[in-house]
Amino acid sequence: MRVQDLRRYVKTTEKLVVPADVASTTQGSAFLRKLPLRLQRYIVKKASRTNPYMSFVVEPYAVFLAFEIVDIEAAERLLPPHYSLFPSAMFGDTAKRPCAIVSAFNVHTSVFWGSRVEFYLIAQNCKTGLLSWIIDEYESNTHSYDPSQGFIGPSTSHSVVTTSYAGEVIVDVASEKSKNSLVLVADLKNGVMTELDQRLWVEGNLSVDYGGELQQCTKPFSLVFDPGEMAQALKLPLEGISLCTNTFGKGMLNPKPFEAACFPYAQHFVTTSTPTATTMRTAEDLEQAVSELNEKLSGTR
Repeated sequence: MRVQDLRRYVKTTEKLVVPADVASTTQGSAFLRKLPLRLQRYIVKKASRTNPYMSFVVEPYAVFLAFEIVDIEAAERLLPPHYSLFPSAMFGDTAKRPCAIVSAFNVHTSVFWGSRVEFYLIAQNCKTGLLSWIIDEYESNTHSYDPSQGFIGPSTSHSVVTTSYAGEVIVDVASEKSKNSLVLVADLKNGVMTELDQRLWVEGNLSVDYGGELQQCTKPFSLVFDPGEMAQALKLPLEGISLCTNTFGKGMLNPKPFEAACFPYAQHFVTTSTPTATTMRTAEDLEQAVSELNEKLSGTR
């Protein structure tokens, strides 16, 4: 993608995030949470007709840990129908294996602003053949919406995802409603920019779905982004990861990660307001979608 097109897309996605609008949505979600789930889904579907797109900007220093799955049967039970676990790795130079990924990041979007920890299984969609990220659990310090639970309030008792001048990412997140917890310090000083596995990071983000208790007969949805934002990330030496607590996938995963990644720049996504399947399959499809969204959305603000 040309640099000027990238810059235009970055500005377009950032302009779609208006703090005053996010604040209004946050206030409104408290009321919407009281409504029956069926009515919540109807309201979201109706609203998406007039505002079908949501900007989703992951702020710099998002950290990802990959863990090998040791209890295959337990992991398979968390997958939605028509998916199977598929050996993967975050970086192109790492041996692939059945895996789960835990991420921690700060994010600002068109409708919420805060920090999140997400737990994914990496699987293949047996119908489309696409590698897929399956969201099985998440925790957030701000309101959220997913098709299974509808609108929900903050789920954490505390949520720290930040950096220090010592060159560290510091994560300390605990759920208020469950035993979920992630506590780690990642030393960035010896990280090396390394090529990412393109099938996982490009193709996989074109097929995102919900698993575990978040399943709700939804179709996989796609994120729109410049594939260049998924070309490289900092590969962090595992000896620089101090993982104090991780309850995500407990008993199902090797407790020690086999990879650690950190993105030292923001990532700019656009997705649909409600999960919607697309026909995109390649980096070229993404670049075309970015070009079309640049034209469609650049005049909205």
